[in-house]
Amino acid sequence: MKSTVWFASLRARSNDENTEAKIRRLFDAAGFSSCIHKRDRTAIKLHFGERGSDAYISPVFVRQVVEKVKEAGALPFVTDTNTLYLGSRSNAVDHITTAVLHGFDYAVIGAPVIIADGLCGKNVARVTIKKKHFKTVTIAGDIVAADSMIVMTHFKGHEVAGFGGALKNLAMGCAPPAGKRAQHQAKPFPIRALCIGCGKCVAVCPKSAITLVKKKSTFDPNLCIGCFECMTVCPSHAIDIDWETEIPLFTERLIEYAYGAVQGKEGKVGYLSFLTRITPDCDCTPWSDASIVPDIGILASTDPVAIDAAACDLVNQQQGYAESFLSTHHPPGEDKFSGMRPNTDGKRQLQYAEELGMGSRNYKLVRL
Repeated sequence: MKSTVWFASLRARSNDENTEAKIRRLFDAAGFSSCIHKRDRTAIKLHFGERGSDAYISPVFVRQVVEKVKEAGALPFVTDTNTLYLGSRSNAVDHITTAVLHGFDYAVIGAPVIIADGLCGKNVARVTIKKKHFKTVTIAGDIVAADSMIVMTHFKGHEVAGFGGALKNLAMGCAPPAGKRAQHQAKPFPIRALCIGCGKCVAVCPKSAITLVKKKSTFDPNLCIGCFECMTVCPSHAIDIDWETEIPLFTERLIEYAYGAVQGKEGKVGYLSFLTRITPDCDCTPWSDASIVPDIGILASTDPVAIDAAACDLVNQQQGYAESFLSTHHPPGEDKFSGMRPNTDGKRQLQYAEELGMGSRNYKLVRL
C-alpha cells in the first residue's frame, strides 16, 4: 500500500493560506492528534541550528506544532541532542544558549527546551534492535522517555549522507555523542598534495587528532572519531574518505539508529519536513549557503521513508540554481544531490529503511 504524504505549497493570497495556518492544517490532515494521547510527554524533535547558520526552521513555525500538541492534551517539549564535534551545541549549556539566541525561547515557542541527552551527553538509554550492524543502539534518554514525538525537519543536502531528512533527524538527531560516533566510524584522511596548511581542520577537530607538520595536515587515526568536520571546513578539498567502501556502511548504520530512535513509539510519531532554504549542507555548519533549488513547501506524514522519498522527488523535479553549490544536474528530473556530491547515495537511506520495515518508498502525495 502507498503511504500518504500531505503537501502544502508556499503560495498564499489570504490569511487562511499563510504558513502558520498551513502547518496547523497539515498537522490535522496527517492525523498527528491520533499519535498523541492526553498527558503524553511529547518530544518535538528539531535542529536549533549551529551558531552562524540561519536556514533552520523558524521558531514561529515550531510554535504552531507546540499549540497543536497542547490542544491534544499533551505536554510538549522542544528537543535536540548534543553534538560530536566542537561548536556551539556540544553541551547543554551552550546548546540551550544557542537555541535561545536563534529564537527558541519559551516566550516564542510556548514550550521548554530540553537537551535530550543531558548536560554532557551522558543521559542515554540502550535500545535493543538486533540488526546487521548493531544489536543495541545508544539513544538520548529523554527521547526514549518521551511518550510520543513530532519530528520537524529542515530538508537539505549533506556532506556524507547525500541529504538530511526525517530519517537522519531520527538517527543522528536522537543519538548522544557516543551514538553519533558509533554511526560515523569512517575515518577521513588528508591529501597532502592539496593541503594549503591553513589549519582550519586543526581548529575544528574535537579530539586534537590533526596537527600541522611542515605546513601539511597530519592525522592520528587512533584519535580520530570520524565526525567529518575537517572535511566540511577544508577550503582546498584536501581531506577525503574511502567513499566506495565506507559510505554504504555509514548509511546503513545511520538507518539502524533511526530505527532504534522510534522503538516503543509505534503509531506515536509524526513527521513534518520543510522544503525551504534547501542548502547544500547540514544546519550543523556555522554558515548557510545559498539554496540549490527554489523553495517548495511543507510535507507531513506518519511514514519517515515516504516523507523523505517525496522530499527527494520534489527537489529533483526543480530547476537547479546555476549560481549555487550545485555543479551539475540542474535540469528538472535530475538528481540534485549527486549533482553536488557524486560519491554520495542518499537513496540508500530509503532502501535500507524500507528493508527494516520503517516505511515505504511508495507514496501518494496529497495536496492541501
